[in-house]
Amino acid sequence: MSSAIMDGMDVTKKWWEDHSAFYQDETKIPIDIHYGPGSPNEDELHLIGPVAGKHVLEIGCGGAQCSIAFARQGAVVTGIDFSEKQIQFARKLVAENGVAVQLYQQDITNLSPVADQSQDIVFSACALGYVPDLLACFKEVHRVLKDGGVFVWSVGHPLYELVDSKTLTVRDSYLDTGVKVAGEETGSAFANVRRTISDYFTTMTDAGFVVEKLLEPDSRKHYKYDPWYGLWDYTPELLAKLPATIIFKCRKK
Repeated sequence: MSSAIMDGMDVTKKWWEDHSAFYQDETKIPIDIHYGPGSPNEDELHLIGPVAGKHVLEIGCGGAQCSIAFARQGAVVTGIDFSEKQIQFARKLVAENGVAVQLYQQDITNLSPVADQSQDIVFSACALGYVPDLLACFKEVHRVLKDGGVFVWSVGHPLYELVDSKTLTVRDSYLDTGVKVAGEETGSAFANVRRTISDYFTTMTDAGFVVEKLLEPDSRKHYKYDPWYGLWDYTPELLAKLPATIIFKCRKK
């Protein structure tokens, strides 16, 4: 892995350690199985279905709002995130909600706390854009899933971040992929990995998954439970032009 990618991911981890409290306070993410900005939640999309008695792993769990929602529905839940501050917030929120969620601070390209073929469902919302080695992550997801297990995940739509939310003009090339660092001039640098939709699709199939569904939710609608609506670049004007989130449902062969 290149030093540029590693440096970029170090930048992102530092941002989350420094800004976790700010982010959680600003968004006030509800206890819900959500997929991201401008998207319906699981209650509307029905990509996962009933989870009572099933083993569910959430990777990139952040504050564990989705993990708690799964636990409330009777699932046996594990959550993993690379940020110490996010996991601290998650542990507190889990305790406040009186549910059981096993939490680990861990890079999600290494799911070593989770046994082979132990999970019925792996879920991730808005986290995989920070993962430099996505194939390694997907191979680990494949390892921990039972045969026929489901992997449902979302990420920021690759087209959305190319458009300036104020001018609504394209500022970058869709084909210019790789680690992108922003905010250095403000002293609050943040990095993510840009990929094309075909990059995501190819990586999933290379890891041994069958892609069953690909969704680009209608972000022109304002979903009342969307905690990101109106924050940062999630303006009504840009959400009316492009989907902010893309969702994949895959199955282990």
